[in-house]
Amino acid sequence: MREMTCKLLVIGAGPGGYVCAIRAGQLGIDTVVVDPAPPGGTCLNVGCIPSKALIHAADEFHRISALTSQAAMGISAHGADLDIAATVAWKDGIVTRLTGGVSGLLRKAKVRLVTGEARLRDGKTAVVDTPEGPVMIHAEALVIATGSAPVELPTLPFGGKVISSTDALSLSELPASLAVVGGGYIGLELGIAFAKFGTKVTVIEAAPRILPQYDAELTKPVSARLSALGITVLNRARAGGLGEDGALRVAFDDAAEDIAADRILVTVGRLPRSDAAGIPGLHLEMDGRFIRIDDRCRTSMRGVYAIGDVTGEPMLAHRAMAQGEMVAEIIAGRNRAWDKRAIPAVCFTDPEIVSVGLSPDEAGTQGHEIITGLFPFAANGRAMTALDEDGFIRVTARKDNHEVLGIQAVGAGISELAAGFALAVEMGCRIEDITGTIHAHPTRGEALHEACLRALGHALHI
Repeated sequence: MREMTCKLLVIGAGPGGYVCAIRAGQLGIDTVVVDPAPPGGTCLNVGCIPSKALIHAADEFHRISALTSQAAMGISAHGADLDIAATVAWKDGIVTRLTGGVSGLLRKAKVRLVTGEARLRDGKTAVVDTPEGPVMIHAEALVIATGSAPVELPTLPFGGKVISSTDALSLSELPASLAVVGGGYIGLELGIAFAKFGTKVTVIEAAPRILPQYDAELTKPVSARLSALGITVLNRARAGGLGEDGALRVAFDDAAEDIAADRILVTVGRLPRSDAAGIPGLHLEMDGRFIRIDDRCRTSMRGVYAIGDVTGEPMLAHRAMAQGEMVAEIIAGRNRAWDKRAIPAVCFTDPEIVSVGLSPDEAGTQGHEIITGLFPFAANGRAMTALDEDGFIRVTARKDNHEVLGIQAVGAGISELAAGFALAVEMGCRIEDITGTIHAHPTRGEALHEACLRALGHALHI
């Protein structure tokens, strides 16, 4: 068996793992990263990036189709054609470019990439089954970055007409009808995209409303858009198995219904891959199915770190990246600690949702006396010119010193303002810091300025 030695071994080349490896390489740490798939993990290969490509294609197709049936701004179109196989091929090309770019960055940082399934023997040794045969890797430090996988329902196992989010991103034919089990962000992002392509979509959600992780004020514009797109939403509904005719059985509190669908997309969450790569054999302390870590991402075993989805919520790529960068610097001897105060959560629905920090309800629950300000895009000139007036920006601040505790927003393209929202919360700015900053006109960002003015009681444009 071929053997390798290194200072740092990273298991998993997803956003957390590859960022950790690149930063470690930049700091002169001899690093090896192991993954059976191309670098980039779920996010680059079958998650964040390909789903956003599909969403953008759906937006463009829907926009042209709408102009075919009803002119707007003096513009009309004459038909729109969709070749879903060509759309998927275009999406795959973007994925290939990005994964190739990550491979190049790893080489530039002098990180060795080993392709294969790893199995940990202990906290410093792993055996990797590569196409060329097994390789044993000895390391001084270990980072576990094995990510997560879609939840599979016992009554709806993946296969045939029942698909995961991964499968939905690679369909060669557009289904005429789609049942989406789960009204969270993954299900709604993909459901809206398919509806814009022309598929009849039905969403089945067990909770009383869609996107239950966000407050109702934020999700109301999304609910209205679902209705406008012809998407049927069944709340307080539980998906069962398939009937003899292949229809999806849906149960309500006092009734049942069969939903006919060409495809059934199950998006009821993700589970950490804490049982992969021989991790159970290390006997690490756990928080349920997640690996327990401290504020430096250290596990209960000396020299073993864990980052990303395998360590808990929020299961977001940018959280994993931040943890990976931090751990690399800690291993290099720098003094770093993890602060999760301002991790933006973005839902790429139509309209998009962004949440950073505390919502008004969360702030109240934590005992803060607060002031809030909300400014609607219906009063924003840039939103009017773009024909996208749905939504708003809302700010929450402490009543005593006006420190910004949270910023939430819903609106077209609002994800691009997430970094600014996070900066405001991270730096502990006051409302007056934002109102004292000149915001460019005409932009959607002016709504943040106006929301803060409104919190102070003197909004100018509403």
